[in-house]
Amino acid sequence: MMAETCERMVAAGLPLTRVGVFVRTLHPDVVGRNFVWRPGAEIVAGTANYEMLESEEFRNSPLAIVFAEKREVRARMDGPDAKRFPLFDDLRAEGITDYIALPLLNVDGSAHASSWTTKQPGGFTEAQLKALHDLIPALARLIEVTRWRFTASVLLDTYVGNRAGGRILDGQIRRGHAETMDAAIWLSDLRGFTALSDRLPPATVIDILNLYFDCQVSAIAAHGGEVLKFMGDGLLAVFPIDEYVGDVGNACAQVLEAACEARANVEAMRFPVGETIERFRFGVALHVGRVLYGNIGGGNRLDFTCIGPAVNLAARLEKIAGRLHRTVLASSAFAETCPDRWQDLGEYPIGGFSGAARVYGLKDETAGAYPP
Repeated sequence: MMAETCERMVAAGLPLTRVGVFVRTLHPDVVGRNFVWRPGAEIVAGTANYEMLESEEFRNSPLAIVFAEKREVRARMDGPDAKRFPLFDDLRAEGITDYIALPLLNVDGSAHASSWTTKQPGGFTEAQLKALHDLIPALARLIEVTRWRFTASVLLDTYVGNRAGGRILDGQIRRGHAETMDAAIWLSDLRGFTALSDRLPPATVIDILNLYFDCQVSAIAAHGGEVLKFMGDGLLAVFPIDEYVGDVGNACAQVLEAACEARANVEAMRFPVGETIERFRFGVALHVGRVLYGNIGGGNRLDFTCIGPAVNLAARLEKIAGRLHRTVLASSAFAETCPDRWQDLGEYPIGGFSGAARVYGLKDETAGAYPP
């Protein structure tokens, strides 16, 4: 959108050299996004983290004024304000003659920013500046709509996951709206979490949980999975089989690789508490089966999740993994997709199920791989 806008403006007679749009967003790690246009080049898009707001580069820039005071900043590179900001030295070196930063005001009162430069001798004319000012309100509306669509997508990705977020934005928002899918299921738990929570301050426990979940989420995402839910210290993730072109063996191989990566990450995890260093253990149960994936809840409070006997079995297996002091445990349905990696640990009764289930442990783990 910005590329076409700038190209049309140049065609209409505005001598633009570089245009930047800087938009704040709602994201746990990213404070904003920027889009920079130059004639004959692709739009360069980037992101800025929250630390950027405290940087000298930002605080000593025209954009800091635009964001904070919601007013424009203009300077001709041969005028009295030419030395006002360090940025202007770089612009002069490029041959820029004029610079103007304009706020993009949204209907909710928030302000974003745009910057416009030219190499035209003498800078922008008054007529050209008027054209820019006349364009800004319409441009701000379009950017606002685009920004909110992007923000909604980011927030849904952050809180319910990419696939679930996409379905919600596509209109799957009614309670009971669900579909079945074949998936590999991951259910994990941090061992000793209750005792840990009892003896450590709540803020420390939160820091530990965030670090612990980082050990898993990166591995899950890298192998095509999606985290559906954090439940205290528990984590539920799915790896849809159709994402692997229906190849169950390939899907389960990817899940197993993710589990091994997460195991190594947690084993390497250290957290200083006072004069001691905390180390951690976790367990993960792997299963493959059919799940119901969709909206479940009460009234107008819904959750996009997956349910079904396959999920229930994975939850029971995770408890057995704890009793056996195993890190990675699998059902027979999962283990048979890559049998050379597993050893038969026998049959165990499964709460809520009519019969016992055979469970499998990784061959590279010994019985009692970690202490109770």
